[in-house]
Amino acid sequence: MPGHLARRFQQIAVAVFLAEVEQAGFDLTPVQYAALAAIGANPGIDQITLAGLIAYDRTTITGVIDRLVQKNLVIREASSRDRRARVLTITKEGKTTLRAITPAVEAAQASMLRGLTAAESKELMRLLRKAIAAGNELSRAPLRDGTTDAR
Repeated sequence: MPGHLARRFQQIAVAVFLAEVEQAGFDLTPVQYAALAAIGANPGIDQITLAGLIAYDRTTITGVIDRLVQKNLVIREASSRDRRARVLTITKEGKTTLRAITPAVEAAQASMLRGLTAAESKELMRLLRKAIAAGNELSRAPLRDGTTDAR
């Protein structure tokens, strides 16, 4: 069943990510990493747009950002254009962390696909993107930009 296999692969992916990142001396979850990377690539992004960009629940993204702020990796401020919105900026420490954690994240990605050849890995990624694009609107937290999330 595809749902069971997807859930099982997600369990493996999270375990591998956490192990690699912890071994490298970092304390970030996959969602925190995705948020940090997206904020780094989109300075001044608001929380709602960030949630859509990384396909994460708008309500729950607040807790993710809370933890990144507590770790001094992100600054959250009221928007100058819309007082209800909160804009996010990566800190100097956040940029340093993002650069330093990259080898561990890349090692985790390779480990997740270690049973596949390079061609099989590429095909799996293509098929996952295709399936996600076809079912995106069925998600409780669909990607908002119409593409598949590369993380």
